[in-house]
Amino acid sequence: MKDSWQAMSKQKSSGDARTILIVSDGRPEPLGVTPTAKGFNFAIYATRPQILSLLVQSNNTPGRASEIQLCKTGDVWHIELTGLPENFAYVYKSVPKYHNIQNPVHILNDPYAKSFLPGMMTDALATPPPLRNSAFYSGSYDWEDDIHPAIPLSETILYELHVKGFTRHSSAQVKTPGTFSGLIEKIPYLKSLGITTVELLPINEFVESLVTRHNPDSGEKLVNFWGYDTLGFFAPKRSYATDNPDQDPATAFKDMIKSFHRAGLEVILDIVFNHTGEGPKNGPVFSFRGLSPNTYYQIENPSRKNRNFSGCGNTVNCNHPIVIKMIMDVLRYWVTEMHVDGFRFDLASILTRGSNGEPLAQPPLIQAINADPVLSSSKLIAEAWDAAGLYQVGQFPGGKRWAEWNDKFRDDLRRFVRGDNGMFPRLATRIAGSSDLFRHDDRSPLNSINFVTCHDGFTMMDLNSYKNKRNRINGENNRDGMGENFSFDYGVEGPTPDAEIIKLRQKQVKNLITLLLLAQGVPMFLAGDEFGRSQNGN
Repeated sequence: MKDSWQAMSKQKSSGDARTILIVSDGRPEPLGVTPTAKGFNFAIYATRPQILSLLVQSNNTPGRASEIQLCKTGDVWHIELTGLPENFAYVYKSVPKYHNIQNPVHILNDPYAKSFLPGMMTDALATPPPLRNSAFYSGSYDWEDDIHPAIPLSETILYELHVKGFTRHSSAQVKTPGTFSGLIEKIPYLKSLGITTVELLPINEFVESLVTRHNPDSGEKLVNFWGYDTLGFFAPKRSYATDNPDQDPATAFKDMIKSFHRAGLEVILDIVFNHTGEGPKNGPVFSFRGLSPNTYYQIENPSRKNRNFSGCGNTVNCNHPIVIKMIMDVLRYWVTEMHVDGFRFDLASILTRGSNGEPLAQPPLIQAINADPVLSSSKLIAEAWDAAGLYQVGQFPGGKRWAEWNDKFRDDLRRFVRGDNGMFPRLATRIAGSSDLFRHDDRSPLNSINFVTCHDGFTMMDLNSYKNKRNRINGENNRDGMGENFSFDYGVEGPTPDAEIIKLRQKQVKNLITLLLLAQGVPMFLAGDEFGRSQNGN
């Protein structure tokens, strides 16, 4: 490509004036968008396209986009542009070698995008149009005197909450319900509980509308509320921050982190590296599948289907060198740029599988995380199993550096409190720190994250109000969710006016909370259990 090739595009801020974009080859590192002395460097890893172009829009509002073909070094495509404004939207146009109905042109997002906007840019050859566009915002943030609270595990009490769900109800009495700002308003309440560390359910960008199911009663189309189908690992969810396309959602997130740290509270993220929102082979194509499916996903041969150890249609190829690099870049970004205090890794056993799905004794990704100096003070918590039967609680390859969700603690406490026979020995083991799981390899009870309830399954009140799950309105004929929850209703299934049953249920909730707090290990609470929140058995 010639240096100083000129691309013309309209810029809203200057009316009909023309804006000249001066193009040079750029460089293949670092990946993503990087400010340079001349402007901005774009770099993206891709093995699938025959031709890869950049579509860039000189502002964050609908309009004409410039299309610029990229240079290529190895498997990294790159370009440098001079003349862009400080904030802009962009996507990539991927043209496969054999363009046909089975191999269409795709408009793809940048896996390294730090922000997203509603989809605006597309191409006549591309179907369907994108639901999101990548976005870049220039500018710095004043962290002032922010420091990590650095609370040791021996003093940690975890509190798992959903950003939107925690404040969207009017009873939360916040000015900005369902947002990072709304959480700031609840800091006094969180402090009053005595918790030390908030674990946020996924706050990475995802697309709510991808759910195809409907409420069987009302016919209403369902949406993705929980966020376990990530679109961009570097980007905070825009709807939790701001609807203004001129504002960077990262600013609202940073404001929240700074406020929590000032109050002495830690914030850790539930992060989902085991799968993405692209679903199975015939699922939507946002970025990874259109760029390099054999790199980012575990693929079966010869069927070319996605391996599905996640239960969500695809499995990320976590121990591929390119994916290791991306995951490490993600973790370091959230620690250095966003000041988070740690991570809970969803279905973390997938992070220990090789490219053929085999469990690895020394997974390169886990070794890289353990050895990284930037992450050395971050809390690391593994959900040490996956959806295909790999179970590693007490044996997670990360060793003593990692804490692990202890589901045996959950089940044994539930069974003891509801009155199952023969549970005293098991209860004693759990209260004393689960030595059957954590007494080897220099581990201790502090490697055990003790919990009775979490985002998966019943709330604590529903655990004591229902014998059976009530998931019908999820549109999957009540198939979703665990069948055995070791729950009990104490006489009546669901809500009841019976004062004695209500009193007994409340007592059982208090019994469970008391045992959770007394046990050796690190306790974790589900938001709302302290006041009896119900999901009506869902």
